[in-house]
Amino acid sequence: MPTKEAPIVRAAGRRLPKGERGGIELLLIHNVEHLGKQGDVVEVKRGYASNYLLPQGLATIATEHHKRMVEKHRAKLEEIARERLAGLRAVLQELVRTSVTIEANANDEGHLYGSVGATEISRSLKQQDLMVTADQIVLQGPLKEVGLYTVKVRLAAEVEGDLKVWVVPSSEGGSK
Repeated sequence: MPTKEAPIVRAAGRRLPKGERGGIELLLIHNVEHLGKQGDVVEVKRGYASNYLLPQGLATIATEHHKRMVEKHRAKLEEIARERLAGLRAVLQELVRTSVTIEANANDEGHLYGSVGATEISRSLKQQDLMVTADQIVLQGPLKEVGLYTVKVRLAAEVEGDLKVWVVPSSEGGSK
């Protein structure tokens, strides 16, 4: 009969080492918002580890070998992270100098028949050769009227700024 508390847990054919608090101990390969930075050893629940972090390639099992390798290469990892942040800041500087104009069907009072969301803003930015995904655009809600909006763009946890978005009536006419 199996014991009630095993020191090692199996998930998808892998042995996952248990941490001090009963969770799974992982080494982060990438920064994970609200969890830790690249190279950190974290302890998470088994489901989070086996269903998200490991399959997405965001973390690996925290073996002693992996921990030694991270310590050995920590300076290089920090340099790579600094370069990445510098690149993101350069993209952000370009974004804050840019404004986006989106045409949408609207009635005579300026109310849109639909709405403008992060997907439309992202698509418009890609037409200007600025690669920003819809999940990097932070909206309080969909834009439902014609006008000028200031929208937050978060490229990384510490890299965010404002983008000007113009919503204008489409030239096809506003009435249905």
